[in-house]
Amino acid sequence: MVKSRSVERDDRRKIISYGKQSIDESDISAVEEVLRSDWLTQGPKVLEFEEALAKYCGAKYAVTFANGTAALHGAYYAAGLKKGDEFITTPNTFAATANAGVFLGATPIFVDVELETGNIDANLIKEKITNKTKIIVPVDYSGQPVDLDEIKKYGLIIIEDGCHALGATYKDRKVGSVADMTVFSFHPVKTITTGEGGAVMTNDEKYYEKLKTFRTHGIKKEGRWKGDMEDIGYNYRLTDMQCALGISQLKRVDQFVSKREKIAQRYDKELKNIVEFIKIKQDRESSRHLYPIRVPANKRKKIMESLLEKGIATQTHYKPVYWHSYYAKDYKKGLCPNAETFYEEEISLPIYPSLTEEEQTYIVKTLKNIIKND
Repeated sequence: MVKSRSVERDDRRKIISYGKQSIDESDISAVEEVLRSDWLTQGPKVLEFEEALAKYCGAKYAVTFANGTAALHGAYYAAGLKKGDEFITTPNTFAATANAGVFLGATPIFVDVELETGNIDANLIKEKITNKTKIIVPVDYSGQPVDLDEIKKYGLIIIEDGCHALGATYKDRKVGSVADMTVFSFHPVKTITTGEGGAVMTNDEKYYEKLKTFRTHGIKKEGRWKGDMEDIGYNYRLTDMQCALGISQLKRVDQFVSKREKIAQRYDKELKNIVEFIKIKQDRESSRHLYPIRVPANKRKKIMESLLEKGIATQTHYKPVYWHSYYAKDYKKGLCPNAETFYEEEISLPIYPSLTEEEQTYIVKTLKNIIKND
């Protein structure tokens, strides 16, 4: 068994997880410094992290949130999404992309995906636009940016769910600088982590001000001592401890993406003609948050179970949102056939910066043997 510092199973054998954080001593020192300071929350590290994020992405503004879901909620609110509105998104995403709009009383309209990328098919969006459509929320699946220029042609507000895509580029521009608003997540399996955390990037000052107010109970400050709650908001703030970790992590973001890309390219080479894997379009660079492969649907469960027996944890991304019980009462199976096929065939292999060459060799060899002997 290849040695790994990943999570342990009940039988105490080591497991190679599908994703995990990369923490070093500089990260620990950064958090320790805040713990020894006077500010644990609502202090200077929050603004410092936001400014660093904005600079890295090439955006004017960044607003941090407690997690990616809260950031989505804030972005939808800032865009004016409300009860009776519709918003277009993809079913190939974590449920939060749709849920955050439902929080505001709006209705998600799902558009099918491209089988070769897992991203929303921009050509199918037009037929789903109605006079109730308020925003379009494409998802950068696995870290590959969506076809933003094509989506912009529809003239609606675009909130890019870039939770997979910090560090990715679209036509030589960093994700976070192109859409009206872009949402990031800093969950431990993402490009960088703050434990839990999220952010919204924008170039629009109006959105920036609304986002800041929304994450602080809806209260807008009036000078140092006074404030007024103009609308309902939430306590969605990120702490200084988390922001200190984010600042430290952000210094290595390109290093993290480079390591993920190296792992992905080796998978591409080793698994060619063995499994299907997604296509990266020529005018963009993926952050490689996930490494999805596709196998015959009737063999997927057995392959995943066999990998786990050998100490390799995989995952599936994603069960179509409208297949979840909450949504199933209003949406029928067959709505987005490509997304459904993609889900039934997809397996996410381990990919994270600290995955060793030896571990990857073991993963590839084991997967090949399982498929060969099936």
